Amino acid sequence: MLIDSHCHLDRIDLKPYQDDFACFMAEADKQQIEHLLCIAIDMERYPAMLELVSPYSQISVSVGVHPNERDGHDPSVEELIALASNDKVIAIGETGLDYFRSEGDLTWQHQRFINHIEAAKAVNKPLIIHTRDAGHDSLQVLKEQGADQVGGIIHCFTEDWAYAKKALDLNFYISFSGIVTFNNALAIKEVAKLVPQDRFLIETDSPYLAPVPFRGKPNYPTYVRHVAQHIADLRGTTINKIADLSTANFYNLFNQVLAS
Repeated sequence: MLIDSHCHLDRIDLKPYQDDFACFMAEADKQQIEHLLCIAIDMERYPAMLELVSPYSQISVSVGVHPNERDGHDPSVEELIALASNDKVIAIGETGLDYFRSEGDLTWQHQRFINHIEAAKAVNKPLIIHTRDAGHDSLQVLKEQGADQVGGIIHCFTEDWAYAKKALDLNFYISFSGIVTFNNALAIKEVAKLVPQDRFLIETDSPYLAPVPFRGKPNYPTYVRHVAQHIADLRGTTINKIADLSTANFYNLFNQVLAS
């Protein structure tokens, strides 16, 4: 059984599934996707996202606002805490820093990041971290704000092994997306070989970043199998072993939240 630890189910293209989310979920079950973590990006679409996935016990959600979302509602710590009280919510985010798409004075982005960390600590739920071209600063904020108290996931990992070790020391898991399958992702492949077997996860980030052989096409959680297979090849093991390890790691990280 496989787990997609980061996907955006409200944004996938359902045309191949007769525009029917239930039809898609039936296929996910057929493909042995045991659990999916649907990640929030903004507050405007969050209620609809929650309504979409609420009938499915095998789907959990996060709550938060992506660091690049500038024009929508920016929730306070108190609002995040209130939203996180929903039993479906097992994580806070995705949150973090992104200097690739956002420019200028990014004080607002840093403050949003800090607010999400404070909310996560208040509700004792892990963080989902997005970082792009801001690796050093992201780790610095996590360290300064005591994010190791709750830990979480560095999602769609794109850094090197030295960075991974620092993230692991801060009580974070490393999650690999379809990028690890790209031919030029040599540093990420090296991390996938070296990361301890009890500290990695797999994801799709669907509908974005489809793995080889679907690169450049719409992505789906069912493609997480290709991420698992590639990591298995890199580590000289089987896809079943990678599936078992990443599933156990997911439940280890979220065990207290899922059990409550």
